[in-house]
Amino acid sequence: MLEHVPRWLGAAMKGMRAGADKLAIVQPALGGRFDAIELMSPAFADGARLPPRFTADGAGVSPPLVWGNVPEGTSKLVLLVEDADAPTPAPLVHAILWGLPADERRIEEGAIVADGAGAANGRDVGRNSLRREGWLPPDPPTGHGEHRYVFQLFALDAEVADPGETPRRSALIKAMSGHVLAAGLLIGCYSRGELTPGARGGAAVLRPA
Repeated sequence: MLEHVPRWLGAAMKGMRAGADKLAIVQPALGGRFDAIELMSPAFADGARLPPRFTADGAGVSPPLVWGNVPEGTSKLVLLVEDADAPTPAPLVHAILWGLPADERRIEEGAIVADGAGAANGRDVGRNSLRREGWLPPDPPTGHGEHRYVFQLFALDAEVADPGETPRRSALIKAMSGHVLAAGLLIGCYSRGELTPGARGGAAVLRPA
């Protein structure tokens, strides 16, 4: 979709960015400081460029993710992926995955796809910013500069409410408020028309304590 935006227009919009301060993980409603979960991908390093196969320039499948231990008392896990640099008032949502079991430690490549009402065990793929279930492949405007795609994994306590079928970001944050025990953060970068450094230093995103 945004690959058809002309370079001159993308460059003109460089100053238009949602901002890292609007990412879910830094919203006061979620509690601020949490224990940290180690979140990684075997496909890219933290702060490095996303391989094109995970974007609109390739196959557009979701990347694989792995993570470490979660706190005692975790009832379920939630993944939220947002573009902190989208030329929109709020970060674009690229994926929501609700209700992962507390003992799960990975998401396979290509696993974030539409699942209707979700699985019997409570796992449910939510709606991205196009109001569709599944993975929204990164698709930044040409010339707009580097975009940070922020993978946020939340460990939730047993009192968390159900956000409803195929939840959207607003319902997710409302349900999670006051129930986050720990969070993990992983950043993948992507741009069109310019090179992305192999790793970012000093990304303006607040990480879990």
